[in-house]
Amino acid sequence: MTTSAPTSTANPTVLLVHGAFADATSWSGVIAELQGHGIPVIAPPNPLRGLATDAAYVASVAAQIDGPVVLVGHSYGGALITVAGATENVVGLVYVAAYVLEEGESLGELQGRFPASPLVSNLKQWTYPVAGGDPAVEVTIAEGAFPSVFAADVPAEVTKVLAAAQRPLAAAAFEETATAAAWKTKPSWALVAGADNAINPEVERFAAKRAGATVVEAEGASHAVAVSRPKEVADLIREAVRATS
Repeated sequence: MTTSAPTSTANPTVLLVHGAFADATSWSGVIAELQGHGIPVIAPPNPLRGLATDAAYVASVAAQIDGPVVLVGHSYGGALITVAGATENVVGLVYVAAYVLEEGESLGELQGRFPASPLVSNLKQWTYPVAGGDPAVEVTIAEGAFPSVFAADVPAEVTKVLAAAQRPLAAAAFEETATAAAWKTKPSWALVAGADNAINPEVERFAAKRAGATVVEAEGASHAVAVSRPKEVADLIREAVRATS
């Protein structure tokens, strides 16, 4: 695939970036909705190893797509699209229950402006090997707390699977700072999950407003809003696609 400059007639490809404690299958319902409307979509794996390297990976995927791209980020994925969105062929950003960072800001700094969510006290630490160095720390959500923290509005049998299949986030990602804020030059949209227990909804509202995003509220929605309300999420993405086509 080759990169080409966005044109006013091309239909953007939607690139979905999942967040921590999840994988690309969390977008399954959203993907089905978008494909049902003829929108090209791709949902690559997020490495979850650190802001700089993960954003570089997302930017690389976007740059290899022929034509314009709308980046969609859930949770930590929002921080990644904020940086990766500087890629030339990215024409819009959609934040889903996500962090929207300012240039030079970290996840920890943004979160620190507001009361901590229940996520903070329910993280479980693990270690993983790093070539030539000491083991690094990564975190998951304690399995017993996962339903209430991450997916309170998702059926119990589905939540049990999500909890077991969590992908951990490198702890260092909380302290890395964003090297760019693409929302300053690209249009953005944001969905606030009103009953989010992983990211304080006030964090989502504040950051989306700061970015000048078009904001929609999903009242009563958990952090896993893409799983529980895929049509609502897809509708916002479709709005972004229409606006950037």
